[in-house]
Amino acid sequence: MIIKKIKLENYTVFENQQVEFGSGINVFIGENGTGKTHILKALYSACQSVDKKVAFSHKLVLTMLPDDYKISRLITRKPGNRVCTIRITAGDPNITQDRVLTASFNGKTKKWEADVTGEDGWEESFSGISSIFIPAKEILSHSYNLNAASEKNNVRFDDTYLDIINAAKVDISLGRNSASKDAMLKKIQEMTHGTVVYDASRDEFYLKSGRSTQEFNLVAEGIRKMALLWQLVKNGTLEKGSILFWDEPEANINPTYIPIIVEMLLELQRKGVQIFISTHDYMIASYFEVKKRAGDDIVFHSLSHVEDTGNIQYERADKFADLKNNAIIAAFNALLNEIYNLGL
Repeated sequence: MIIKKIKLENYTVFENQQVEFGSGINVFIGENGTGKTHILKALYSACQSVDKKVAFSHKLVLTMLPDDYKISRLITRKPGNRVCTIRITAGDPNITQDRVLTASFNGKTKKWEADVTGEDGWEESFSGISSIFIPAKEILSHSYNLNAASEKNNVRFDDTYLDIINAAKVDISLGRNSASKDAMLKKIQEMTHGTVVYDASRDEFYLKSGRSTQEFNLVAEGIRKMALLWQLVKNGTLEKGSILFWDEPEANINPTYIPIIVEMLLELQRKGVQIFISTHDYMIASYFEVKKRAGDDIVFHSLSHVEDTGNIQYERADKFADLKNNAIIAAFNALLNEIYNLGL
C-alpha cells in the first residue's frame, strides 16, 4: 500500500488543500498550528480502516478526540454551513486501479456518523497492511492498565497512544531476521544499551541489559523512544509494505542520536516502508539530505500561515533548502543573526 495523496476541504485548519506524497519518506515542517499532525492522523485513521473491524470516521474521532466525540467539531471554524470532506487516494503494485476513501460530514452530523465511501474496496485491496503512529510523547512507561482505564473514561488518551502500546506488546517475530534487520536492531541497541521486555503479568515494559532489568519509567525518555523503535522493528510491525507515522521524532532525543534516527528511517524506506514524519528540527531535516543515497525517495512538505488571511499555504520540494516557506530555516537564521549582533 502506498498513500499517494490527500484532498482536504474544511478540515480543521485546511479550507481547500491537496497534498501529494512520495512513496518513501515524507517530511512535514511548519509552525505550530499549521495542521501537520492533523494530516498525519487523518492518514493513519485511513490506514487503520483496512481492518474490517475499524471504521474510518470512527477511528478519526478516536485519534483526534473532539469534544463529545463529535466529528462535526473537526470542521474549519469559520462562518457558514460548511461541509468537511477528506479524500485519500492509495495504490499498490498488485492492483490495477487506485483506491479512494472519502469521508464527508457537516455541522448536523451525529457523533462519528460521517458519509464514508470507498471503504469496501479499501478493505479488500489493502487488508493486512500494517500501520503505526508514534506520538510525540513517550507512552510505554505509562502502559499499566492504560487501556482499561481509558475504556472506563478514567483517563483520556487518543488512539495513537493506545495503539502504540498494543503494538509494542507483540513479542513475536515471524521467521528469521534478515541481515539488514539484524544490523538495524544492533544499531539501535547501541543507543539503548538494552532490549525491550514486556511483562504481561505486570502489564509493564522494561529495558533489559545483560542480567539487569530496569523499569521503563526509570529510563531517560529519549532512550525509551529509541527502545520503542527497536521493538517495532524486532516484532515485525515495521516491515515491507507497512506505513510509519512519527510525530516529532526529535522530541527529548540527544542530538547525537539524530543522524542515527535518520539512518534508521532511510533504511526502513529502502526496505519498503512508507514514512510520514513531522518535525521542527533543523538537524533531522538536514540529515536526510546528508545521509540519502541515489534512489532514496524523500519529499519535504511545508505548511505555513498566510499573514493577511490566516489560511494555510502548502509547498513541497525534493530538497529541504528549496522550500520557500521554511519555518525551520527562518528560525535558524534568526538565531544566527542574534548571535552575530551580539558578537559571539
